[in-house]
Amino acid sequence: MSQPLEKLRQRVNELQHHAEQFDKAKWFDKNRYIQSQPSLFDSHVFRSKSLKLGDYVDEVKEALVNLPPQSQRHALQYAVEHIGEQIEAIIKVLKSTPVWAKENRFRPHKKAKVYRQAVKKIMQPSHELYQELSQNHEFERRLQEMISLRQDQLIKASPEQASQLNKEILALHGRLGRCRKAISATEDKIQLQEKQNRS
Repeated sequence: MSQPLEKLRQRVNELQHHAEQFDKAKWFDKNRYIQSQPSLFDSHVFRSKSLKLGDYVDEVKEALVNLPPQSQRHALQYAVEHIGEQIEAIIKVLKSTPVWAKENRFRPHKKAKVYRQAVKKIMQPSHELYQELSQNHEFERRLQEMISLRQDQLIKASPEQASQLNKEILALHGRLGRCRKAISATEDKIQLQEKQNRS
């Protein structure tokens, strides 16, 4: 299991403890408006329909257990971002009762930052590195096009023009070589990250 994911799970366990305390305090029992609602959150944030925070933390924990593999990077990115949205929604409810927050010495705004950092760390290998790889492949493609264009121009070029074009082609090949080294380095980083995530 990856270290960032393990840390996020630990944070969610802490959140579950706070949610259980919140539910025991029965903050919503005297709130007629909330009692009339079928759910604490919009259906696009949570599937659960409950007036207990603990039930929503359970849904977050279930989502963490069922995260897509690193190879499905777009699905993983969506899932982790959705979990982040769910955690922040729970924290907003905890913040809704300042007296409870003060009694429990719980600072939700600081906790929210911690959760966001944990979510970001999970996304790093599947988001930032793949984005970097995609950019490098795009540079490679453009450099190859520039080389092909100058090679086509060589056919009709005068000796003087041909000399300049050959210099440009040589320089472009140098940039292409560096670009391919960067691609290999990024691919190595991705393989290393995925190997760590599987361990």
